[in-house]
Amino acid sequence: MERVEDLLAQPFGTLPDLIRHHAATQPDKLAITDGDAEATYARLDAAMDRAAAALRRDGTVQGQAVATVSYPSVAQAIIFLAALRAGAIAAPIQPSATAEQIAGMIGDSGANLVFLDAANAAALKDETLAARVVMLEELEAWLPPEGDKPEPVEIAPLDGFNIIYSSGTTGIPKGIVQSHAMRWQHLSRNTNAGFDTAVTLLATPLYSNTTLVSFLPTLAWGGTVVLMKKFDAHRYLELAERYRATHTMLVPVQYQRIMALPDFDRFDLSAFRFKTCTSAPFKAELKRDILNRWPGKLVEYYGMTEGGASFILIADEHPDKLHTVGQLSPGHEALLLDENDQPVAPGEMGEIVGRSPTMMTGYHKREGATREAEYYDAEGNRFIRHGDVGRLDEDGFLILMDRKKDMIISGGFNIYPSDLEAVLAQHPAVADCTVVGVPSDEWGETPVGFYVPRGGASASAEEVRTAVNDKLGKTQRLSKLYVADELPRSAIGKVLKRELRDRLAAGEFQGESA
Repeated sequence: MERVEDLLAQPFGTLPDLIRHHAATQPDKLAITDGDAEATYARLDAAMDRAAAALRRDGTVQGQAVATVSYPSVAQAIIFLAALRAGAIAAPIQPSATAEQIAGMIGDSGANLVFLDAANAAALKDETLAARVVMLEELEAWLPPEGDKPEPVEIAPLDGFNIIYSSGTTGIPKGIVQSHAMRWQHLSRNTNAGFDTAVTLLATPLYSNTTLVSFLPTLAWGGTVVLMKKFDAHRYLELAERYRATHTMLVPVQYQRIMALPDFDRFDLSAFRFKTCTSAPFKAELKRDILNRWPGKLVEYYGMTEGGASFILIADEHPDKLHTVGQLSPGHEALLLDENDQPVAPGEMGEIVGRSPTMMTGYHKREGATREAEYYDAEGNRFIRHGDVGRLDEDGFLILMDRKKDMIISGGFNIYPSDLEAVLAQHPAVADCTVVGVPSDEWGETPVGFYVPRGGASASAEEVRTAVNDKLGKTQRLSKLYVADELPRSAIGKVLKRELRDRLAAGEFQGESA
C-alpha cells in the first residue's frame, strides 16, 4: 500500500480518500476526540460513509452545501468530512453570530440540511430556517445501518470544498468559497510540520480557517486531533499535559491568557514541537515570553481566509524580528499599493494585495463583493486585497500597521491605531486596550481609546490618558479614554471595533471618559 507521503505528493487528491487510507493502514489509531466522544480512523471512515449515504438519501446533491451550527465536536467533524465524501460543500456556521445572521447564512449557503447541537438549537428556536434540522445529539438515529456507503462521486479540483463565512457585526457575513484544489495545496505543502505523528490540540471553532489550517492537515497526514468545545486556559494546559500535545493553533488572546496563569510553569509541555498563531495582532513581548517558557517552535502566520499572500515568521529563528509577521511564503506574491493602486517605493507603507495557489474561488453568490476584493496588475495577474496597511523592512519582513478601514484620518493626517495602542498598552495600569476613530466636527475623525484596567491599578482614566498623550505626537493624541470591563472580541480573538463604536454612539460609555 502506498505511503501517505506518496499520496500527498500527487498533483491532486481528496481528504476523504486520505482518511480512507489511514483507516486501512492504522485503523485503531485515535483520529479525533472532544473529551466526551472519540473516533479511531476506522470508526471515522465508517461514520463518514454512513453520513454521506444519509445526506444523499435526504436529497443533498453534489455541489450543494451542508450546514452545521455547533461548538466543536466529533459529531460536527463527522458531518463536515461526510459532506466532502458525498461531493457536497462543508458550510460550518459561526454560533457567535446573531440568530438572524445564522438563519441568513444557512439560507445563503443553499443547504437543504442543517446540523445543530442542543445549545444552538435553543438559540435558534424563534427563527425560521431554510433547511431541515438534524440534531447532532441524535446523529446515530439519523444515520443508516452500519456498513452503508454512498455512491462514489468524482471530485474535480475546482469543486467547492467549504464555505467559510467572514465575521461581521451587521448584515449577513460573506461566504468565502474554497476549492478542493486550494485545500489540496494546503494539505500537501505541510511536508515538514510533523503532522503524521501529531497530537494537535485545538481551542478554536471549526467554522474558522484558523482552526482548519491545523485540523485538516492533522487528519490528512494521520495524526490525532483533540478538540476543546470551549476555551479555558487552565483546562487547555491540563489537556495538553494529558494527551502529550505536540501541535497547536491558538490566537493571541488565548496565548496571553495561558501565559498569564500563575501556575503555567508547573505543567509538563515538553512534548510540544510546533505552536502556531494567526488571526489577530501578536505582540512581540508575548512572542518572546512564549519562546522563553514554552517548548517547541513558534510560528506566526499572516494571511487571510480569502487567500491572497501568506507571510510566515519562525519566531525562534528570528528573535530580532518579533515586531513583524515574517517573510512571504514560497510561491506567494505580494504588492504594497498607494491610494491610486500604484506600487509604493521600497520601505514605504501601502495597502497589501497578494496572490498564491490558495486563493478563494470567490464570495458565495456575491460577484460584486468578489470584484471589490480583487486587484489585477498590468499583466492581468489576479491578486486579493488584504485590507491591511503595512511596509516591508530591508530584509523583506512585513510590518503591519492596521486594517485599512480602521485607519483614522484626523485633520488630513493618517493615524494608525496600532501606533497608539502600542503606547497605551505600555502603561502599567492597562491590561488590555484598543483605539478606534470616531466622527469629529473639528477634525473629521478623532482617536478614542478603550482600556481594561489591570488589577490593583489606582490610576484614573484621566491620568492614563495624560501619560499616554505625553508620549504621542500632537495629531495622534487620544481625545477621550474609556474604561471597559472587557473588550468585545470575536471567537478567534479579534477586537470588535465596530461594536465599540456602536456602544459608544448609544451612550453606553457616557461619563466614563477621561
